[in-house]
Amino acid sequence: MFQKLILLAALISAGAAQAAEPIRIGVLNDQSSVYADYQGVGSVIAAQMAVEDFGGKVGDRPVQVITADHQNKTDVGATIARQWLDDGVDMISDVPNSAIAFAVADLARQHNRVFIGSGAGSAMLTGEKCSPNTVHWTYDTWELGNVLGHAVVAQGHRKWFFITADYAFGYDLEGSTIAAVKAAGGSIMGSVRAPLGTQDFSAYLLQAQASGADVLTLANAGGDTATAIKQAAEFGLSKTMTVVGPIININVIQSVGLKDSQGLLAVTPFYWDMNDGTRAFAKAFQARHPHHIMPNDMQAGVYASTLHYLKALAAGANPEDGAAVVAEMKRLPTDDKLFGEGKIRADGRAIHPVYLMQTKPVAESSGEWDMFKLISTVPAEQAFRPLAEGHCPLVSGG
Repeated sequence: MFQKLILLAALISAGAAQAAEPIRIGVLNDQSSVYADYQGVGSVIAAQMAVEDFGGKVGDRPVQVITADHQNKTDVGATIARQWLDDGVDMISDVPNSAIAFAVADLARQHNRVFIGSGAGSAMLTGEKCSPNTVHWTYDTWELGNVLGHAVVAQGHRKWFFITADYAFGYDLEGSTIAAVKAAGGSIMGSVRAPLGTQDFSAYLLQAQASGADVLTLANAGGDTATAIKQAAEFGLSKTMTVVGPIININVIQSVGLKDSQGLLAVTPFYWDMNDGTRAFAKAFQARHPHHIMPNDMQAGVYASTLHYLKALAAGANPEDGAAVVAEMKRLPTDDKLFGEGKIRADGRAIHPVYLMQTKPVAESSGEWDMFKLISTVPAEQAFRPLAEGHCPLVSGG
């Protein structure tokens, strides 16, 4: 009898231990290179805030957030993701750098876990490379190029020159923007490609200046965009050309300064000062960030997508069956204080409105982070690539 009681106690203890097994979310991004301030620790904070706002648990299982630096190296990122998934990490989030994102998406599918791209940009993640285990949340290259091209041409700017990041992300961004510009009645005056981490854009800027274009398009991101804007201001290009960028956010403007960013046009699905909900989130985020910066759209995307992932688990999806979790995420409407109401389509694309913003004149800014004013709003269904045009194998007829 005594032995039976011991066995029963052991079984109860084992059951309790199993029930308390944590759900683990891995935030994988650049924490030491050109995108460190644009995702980095801020994305980790955003994921932690989402977990806390959800209550810290799903049922009786605690939720943990872990993180690692992929250093913008595909082999490093893939190695980390593989080790995480082998160790039972349930969801991997963020992953700026499309080449790394493709590798992580493949690994998540092989291990039947979930990958949610917020920092990743390539529209192929919901196109020919779509996966039942992938959700693409914040933005993509097709959406950014489509919104930017149509919206800026509508403002009367028709002759475009491109400085493009020399890797897959930049090519996608340039291609989608060119298609939108031409469809809207604009013309392309030229383009050049600049390697990741370029420090001197002078040769590229001289080509832009000589092209006869009235729009300088920076199809790059992070520190590269900031460097290009600063040097464009030094060359005086902003006096004769409108500088536009699909990936120009508050971090870029804060780095460059409003004085050198006058008249710049950008597109974004999130800005911290849009409403009471975004402002409350931003102030809490800023208080926790080691550099006390405001959140950008990609960090906001980590928060919102993590929250929606946890809602899917709370609705009964098994975290060990990533495809089932993503299916539940698609079934549930998206609704949060940062992006509002939306949905996740069959191809894994989360859709929401997108905004054309312009930097404020220095005299109109009330403080360091008061940077943008709203020019126009593009509804979700118009902003993102039509479902039938993505050629995703998950879509009937795709």
